[in-house]
Amino acid sequence: MSVRNNAAIAGLGITPMGKIFGRSSVDFAAEAIQIALEDAGLDKSELDGLLVNQGPTAPNPLILQGGGGIGLQPYLGIPELRLNLNMQGGGATAGQMVHFAAMAVQEGLASVVACVFADAPLREGAGAGAAYGGAGRVNLSTAHGKFGALSDYAMAAQRHMHQYGTKHEHFGAVAVSQRKWANMNPRAQMREKLLSLEDYLSSRWIVEPFRLFDCCLVSNGGVAVIVTSAERARNLRKPPIYIHGLGQAHFGHASVEDAPSIDETPIKSAGKAALEMAGLKINDIDVAEVYDCFTYTVMIQLEDLGLCGRGEGGAFVEDGKTAPGGSIPVNTGGGSLSSYYMWGMTPLSEGIIQARGEAEDRQVKEKPMVLVTTEGGQPWAYGAVTILSAEKP
Repeated sequence: MSVRNNAAIAGLGITPMGKIFGRSSVDFAAEAIQIALEDAGLDKSELDGLLVNQGPTAPNPLILQGGGGIGLQPYLGIPELRLNLNMQGGGATAGQMVHFAAMAVQEGLASVVACVFADAPLREGAGAGAAYGGAGRVNLSTAHGKFGALSDYAMAAQRHMHQYGTKHEHFGAVAVSQRKWANMNPRAQMREKLLSLEDYLSSRWIVEPFRLFDCCLVSNGGVAVIVTSAERARNLRKPPIYIHGLGQAHFGHASVEDAPSIDETPIKSAGKAALEMAGLKINDIDVAEVYDCFTYTVMIQLEDLGLCGRGEGGAFVEDGKTAPGGSIPVNTGGGSLSSYYMWGMTPLSEGIIQARGEAEDRQVKEKPMVLVTTEGGQPWAYGAVTILSAEKP
């Protein structure tokens, strides 16, 4: 039996998000799992699988003395698990965890699996820019002024501009569109703050061609998802969200200099695989929740998914196709740019909310077919695509 007929998402847990100080990553992780279990109508004693994606600044309480999610298990007070694993593919891990959990449920390795991400990089009195500063990591690249993912993605964006004529206004269109969605999202960190293209263009440079509003937020918090069998999910508190399609692709390089291409992402192959498993074409998708550490990453993934041609991402977003009222709504909660940054759990959580029909003012349609991308590593190292719907396969 295929995963698409046998596994479903039954619970979603989202903690308070943003400048929430004085709490550890493990505390956020435990709360997110408890909220997800309550959302599904399950007791903690029924949880027998745990998949943990540890945030980049999470201190060792998430793992304590050993590897994987071992430290989180005693914190939760669970004496025995059948499945317990730490997974790390950067921002792609949320999708990878759901895929692994679905296969584990299908094969009987576990019956109720929690997939969780948590991090607490923000510190009271310190700026958000210090959260992922990478202090102390020095190598040949940093010696020449190149630090972390920001500069790598900036190089890839510059290449797109050079090759296809992409403009700053195109990046701005992504930021403005997603802020409009965030203005309708009660959970969004930037819900009360409007953003115009003029605001975007007048914001300060971070690393050219990225301005302030090209870059994702920094958030403290946690998100958890409960995966179980489709049969069991149908008898729980919330209607099941069926997993229609799964796809992964990984380039595996360590830096942008080693990337096989900065003009194509693993999402191209992963999206094709997920659509084939679901028996769908890209035009069958009603809403896309796309990993958005930067505005540029949204554009190139839309190209790789086949929603527009190579190099046409800028024009595609500029005319409002992805904004409220557009033909293909994208990042309907505001995404990591304007809602909250929980790595790949940001697009996954909003995808579940849309699939459930719980998005209120920003709901795109009843029972939409939702495509979620999660991507990680120094540009385009890892990618996963998941297709979800409340409609049974």
